[in-house]
Amino acid sequence: MTPPQTGPEKPGASSAWELLLPAASAPARARGRSLQAALREAVRSGRLAPGTRLPSSRDLAADLGVSRGLVTDAYEQLTAEGYLRSGRGSGTWVGAAARAARPQARDLAPRAPGARADFVAGTPDLSLFPRAAWAAAQRDVLTDLPHQELGYPDPRGLPRLRTALAGLLARRRGVVADPERIVVVSGVAQATALLGFALRARGMRAVGVEDPGSPQHTALYAAAGVACVPVPVDGEGLETERLRASGVRAVTVTPAHQFPTGIAYSARRRAELLDWARSVDGIVLEDDYDGDFRYDRAPVGALQGLDPEHVAYAGSVSKSLAPGLRLGWLLVPRAWTEEVVERKRTMDLGHPTLDQALFARFVERGDYDRQLRRCQRAYRERRDALVAALGEHFPGAEVSGIAAGLHAIVSLPARHGPRERFLARMTAAGVSVRPLTDYAHGAAPEEDVRLVLGYAHVTPARIHEGVRLMAEAAA
Repeated sequence: MTPPQTGPEKPGASSAWELLLPAASAPARARGRSLQAALREAVRSGRLAPGTRLPSSRDLAADLGVSRGLVTDAYEQLTAEGYLRSGRGSGTWVGAAARAARPQARDLAPRAPGARADFVAGTPDLSLFPRAAWAAAQRDVLTDLPHQELGYPDPRGLPRLRTALAGLLARRRGVVADPERIVVVSGVAQATALLGFALRARGMRAVGVEDPGSPQHTALYAAAGVACVPVPVDGEGLETERLRASGVRAVTVTPAHQFPTGIAYSARRRAELLDWARSVDGIVLEDDYDGDFRYDRAPVGALQGLDPEHVAYAGSVSKSLAPGLRLGWLLVPRAWTEEVVERKRTMDLGHPTLDQALFARFVERGDYDRQLRRCQRAYRERRDALVAALGEHFPGAEVSGIAAGLHAIVSLPARHGPRERFLARMTAAGVSVRPLTDYAHGAAPEEDVRLVLGYAHVTPARIHEGVRLMAEAAA
């Protein structure tokens, strides 16, 4: 199609008019909106460059086979929005407000692209997600959910879910669970941030964290204006004498299965930690990230059950269902409840109600317990496969920590060092592993090769193959 000759046009204008043809053939009721959208996109994309003079409304209407009023309305609308400009007697031109941009949606999700074997810790087996049971619960919830529950929720969460969680956590983790003090959150990350804001509001500018420990804590607390103070971990747990010497009044711990060392806090160390919290009128944030997964005995009960007024308890479905659900809980001491709830309100006005109602039904019907048992069987089998493969391909390797969780700590014989050389060989072989030093605040001996090997997301067959690749690359 050749555009009407109404004045000088910039290169590309002719092809730009061709973009309007589908709009002109749209159904009558949608034709005006379609024409406006097509013109708007032509300007945004740069097909119609700034300074391009447009045909008169009469000529463009005739060329497209639409009414002149349709074109006039489109010109007026886009002029009001700033895409076009016009003046009495001077015609209509493409304005300079819009900038050409190529639309794109990047995927910044953390992954190990191109790895032949991936032993990076922290990811569950997402293929175990119970799609059929989840879909059934979703259908039931959509059928039964009262209309009013689609409004803004209680920032703590739906009463139905908080009640279901109280029963679940008391039964499985031994917590003292009051539904009035449970806050439904988007994972332990938000629970940590909420507590960080509450700490700062009380004038606490520092919080103790385990060393080694989760690297996420530093950024989460920093976002709330709170600094992290590393406190060493030994074979029994956090070193409480070092904690006292630090001067902090708050600390974040993983006592059921310390991340990443894999130990369980001893009874003595748990008692010392609570004595410290009482003596400084402080608070402990207990991150129970994989407390349900113990393979050699029943899991140790949560620390919160010993002193619910000095321990805030946080957990989520990230390891049992999927991290993409962004669903967790924070059980808050009574004295901290009001400010944590108010911060949750101002942060996001509460968690999505459909997701809450769905998970409540999932818990009430026993589906969540069945999912936990399914995951426990699978992850125990994979840990056993990892230990067996290491024994076959890395004689002398030691697996430390309790038989629990989604990862293991593996110390390789000195002949495989130094550490940096070993890691370089793994990278070259396409094997993704992380050393324990990645989670530590201090340096470790260069010869030390201690690895944090995640196994939950890897099938037993792939575990054996991956360890074999590691051994070949290390030889």
